[in-house]
Amino acid sequence: MAAAGLAGLAGLFAVYKPAGVAWSRVREAVETRLLRELNAAPGRPPRQRVRFLPAPAPGGGGALELVAARVPVLADHPLVLGPRFRKLKIGAGHRLDVKASGVFVLGIGHGNKLLTDLYNCHLTKVYTVGGLFGKATDDFSDTGNLVEKTTFDHITREKLERILAVIQGTNQKALLMYSNIDMKTQEAYELAVKGLIRPMGKSPPIITAVRCIQFALPEFQLEIHCLHETQQYLRKLVHEIGLELKSSAVCTQVRRIRDGVFTVDDALPRTQWNLQSIQEAIRNCQLKVETELEKTLGHGENSPLHQLGGDMAEHARQERP
Repeated sequence: MAAAGLAGLAGLFAVYKPAGVAWSRVREAVETRLLRELNAAPGRPPRQRVRFLPAPAPGGGGALELVAARVPVLADHPLVLGPRFRKLKIGAGHRLDVKASGVFVLGIGHGNKLLTDLYNCHLTKVYTVGGLFGKATDDFSDTGNLVEKTTFDHITREKLERILAVIQGTNQKALLMYSNIDMKTQEAYELAVKGLIRPMGKSPPIITAVRCIQFALPEFQLEIHCLHETQQYLRKLVHEIGLELKSSAVCTQVRRIRDGVFTVDDALPRTQWNLQSIQEAIRNCQLKVETELEKTLGHGENSPLHQLGGDMAEHARQERP
């Protein structure tokens, strides 16, 4: 039973990390729950061995004789062996800081290698980010120390959306630059059609799309698609938007609703951080993980991104003095 449960725990799954909790505590909570359930499952019965035990002899009279009997090996007793499972290797995907919430991907067993493969895909992550006009703090969040208060009555949704359009345009240029792609080539066109234009290495945070999804002064909410970001970068972006609008703004919420192929619908709430739910989540996500890896990384030299990476390496060698 326990072995079967452990076999079904190899792969990737997503949980929903609540705000106010460190990502490491979430991983520890998942591991603790899984270990408790795995160790509570029935294990293999203890081994048996033959021993000669004294027993009353036939005919009575108080005489004893040795009789062969099968008895359990005491070394196999649970109190002697202790817990069968003491640690699970659970890897963490793109992390969320303490104040942020949302989709948090974990890997068990060979899922740890899949985490690395997905990282190399440089997939887009999507956030909903809440903002509040009219004040600024030292850490750009609504819980930081107040630095100043400003007016905001002059701000309209149209003015906000113009700023967002400028931000997206600037980041689109950065995306092409760090992707090192000549947009005039057929290869670039094919990558664009497949949605594979993205930086193939390290780059600054890049916003691929941003839009306002809610506006009711002084509050607003944005949907941000981005790469290589941190949650603090998104809070600072809200602050900078306030400055561009001749006001100030703080971030009230950072919530990740998508991490690559994993959406908020895939993310298990805390009440479902159990063995059965996690096994089911791994099975449900297996196909789309494999599909994305095949689409993005491909196999060997036939992969479009592998070829692009080779072109970039060759270009770097030519540039090297």
